[in-house]
Amino acid sequence: MIALPAGARILLATRPVDFRKGAHSLAALAAEVLSADPFSGAVLVFRSRRADRVKILVWDGSGLVLVWKQLEGGAFRWPPVVDGVLRLTPVEFAALFDGIDWRRVQAMRGIPTPSIPA
Repeated sequence: MIALPAGARILLATRPVDFRKGAHSLAALAAEVLSADPFSGAVLVFRSRRADRVKILVWDGSGLVLVWKQLEGGAFRWPPVVDGVLRLTPVEFAALFDGIDWRRVQAMRGIPTPSIPA
């Protein structure tokens, strides 16, 4: 797992991209197609056509960081291919990055208050 900046927005590009693209090409794509500022600290997640690879782009304050991951078996769980961008929670992103179906995980909204036994 990679460490994400605290409070970072996580944006998932739903349309597959050409995986020959490097950090600067993905940053330009994010600005043009996703209307996202790649230098804002947002975590930008891109998928391959086969859905078995992911590229993550983030500005860390001193430069662009590009993380590339390929699953050995199976494929990442992706939303339907449509134009646009989808915002993920840190918990959903962690599940996606680990190859788990991110649509089935939820962050706890708060700690439940125990009831007093009667």
